[in-house]
Amino acid sequence: MTDPELSGVFVSRPDIARLAGVKRPAVTNWERRHSNFPSPVDSGAEVERFRADEVLAWLSGRAIPANARRQGEAVGTTYGDRFRTALAGTKGGLLRAVERLAGPEADQLRGPMPLDRYLFWLLYLVSTHVAEPDGGLGKAVDGFEWAVREDDLPDNIVPRHLLAELADILGRAGAGSAREGRAAFDHVLVLWRAAQAREGGAFFTPPSVSRVMAGALAAVRPGAVNVHDPYGRTGELLVAYLGAVAAGSGALPLASGRVPESRERQVAQWNLRVHHGRTGRLGEGPFTPALDPFVDPPGAFDVLLTNPPFGRRLEDITPPPYWLYGATRRTEFDWLQYAVSRLAPEGRAAVLMPAGAAFNAGAAETVRAGLVEAGAVECVIALPAGLFTLTAVKTQIWFLRAPGSQASVDPEVLFVAGEHLGHQLTRTQWALTDDEIAGLVGEYVTWRTARAAGRSFAGTPGLSRAVSVPHIVDEGHSLDPVRYVRAPGHTSAAAAAGPAETRDRLARLSEEIATLHIRAEAADGEAARWLRRYGL
Repeated sequence: MTDPELSGVFVSRPDIARLAGVKRPAVTNWERRHSNFPSPVDSGAEVERFRADEVLAWLSGRAIPANARRQGEAVGTTYGDRFRTALAGTKGGLLRAVERLAGPEADQLRGPMPLDRYLFWLLYLVSTHVAEPDGGLGKAVDGFEWAVREDDLPDNIVPRHLLAELADILGRAGAGSAREGRAAFDHVLVLWRAAQAREGGAFFTPPSVSRVMAGALAAVRPGAVNVHDPYGRTGELLVAYLGAVAAGSGALPLASGRVPESRERQVAQWNLRVHHGRTGRLGEGPFTPALDPFVDPPGAFDVLLTNPPFGRRLEDITPPPYWLYGATRRTEFDWLQYAVSRLAPEGRAAVLMPAGAAFNAGAAETVRAGLVEAGAVECVIALPAGLFTLTAVKTQIWFLRAPGSQASVDPEVLFVAGEHLGHQLTRTQWALTDDEIAGLVGEYVTWRTARAAGRSFAGTPGLSRAVSVPHIVDEGHSLDPVRYVRAPGHTSAAAAAGPAETRDRLARLSEEIATLHIRAEAADGEAARWLRRYGL
């Protein structure tokens, strides 16, 4: 299907390469190897030209490979998206306009207004424009004008002249494609969160982390009805989870959550609306649940995922009823116990934790011991440092289950050591690649599948290993993946082992070899698919 907005627009082969962000020979290769590539228009011009709408339609069917995507381009972005955005940019496209308004022109437009407040208003207008492309901006501005007249609001509260100017610029830029609209919203969202962040609790959950947490839970707990984020920030984890469910063609569950304050609740609702065309049941809650332990009912959620604030201390707190595994003064261990208590019988949770929570002594060890021995800890994935924009803290994802569930009988814990993964985006920030995200999720899902079938899990040498609870107890209840995941050859010499242990190791090696063969075949198949896609 062609785009009527581009009818009458013609592009040359160098134009196509520039707008699609590829080298010039790539266009010739596409044209030579694909019979359905658009034909040039017989315009009598010396340089052959193509109809832009036909080129866009063809490029929209070609996803950009992971190693060719630019910073900010999401999984599934096509060369058509890039072509449209670049072509529209010459006429004032939405993403280009938003990047300008949130960047070089922000200081001039906002005047004395704080940057975070300016970006908040811009975020609101972008979300309105994306969700209601036909007349949404006009209704928003009219609504502000009415509020100012009725309530006599000062301009520093509702800057009606600035809002009218921003709405005019966005309106002239057009709404663009759905993917471009989401990208424009996300661009402002990240900048607003960075400008607003004054303490640890305000950090934005990086997409790399969100996708691992959401993808794993969507895979291991299909059919979930109630999904909840008790510290929802700007809704990024709920958005990621709904996206993972939708990618698997599942029915979207009821999304709910709590956020620290009303402005974040508004942003979270906009986030859900822009990305999924819906809102969630969002309320407000404290920075740690012990301050309001009855805000959510016990055992209520099929899936719970959250990135809570950690590193804070609790003083003079009456122990809440869900502290079944030990008293604590640190918020991270309050959050862990709360998450477990709110899971339905076969529910699953993913909680982002600081790396030190896995091995700190004292009360931390007491809580860990209680959780591990109750069978509540299912998996711990260590992440590389540098994933967060404003902090280099090392983090881990703890996957939890409800004690007493079928899977918590004769439990073991999967450890995945992913500290060495990732690639550098900027001087200080890192991100996981699509393949690395899929690999981390795959380790957890494969282990779960093996457990459900009654098979042992060989793990991936140097990356993952399943460890029995008695072994963890012997290690002082440490949940640090590096402690358990060993590179090949790191174990003691086979000569020192008895016959039974040697047979066990040989069996484990056979399982590892079989697993690696399966993964190698899958990788070969994937490589062949991509080669066919490029006509090779």
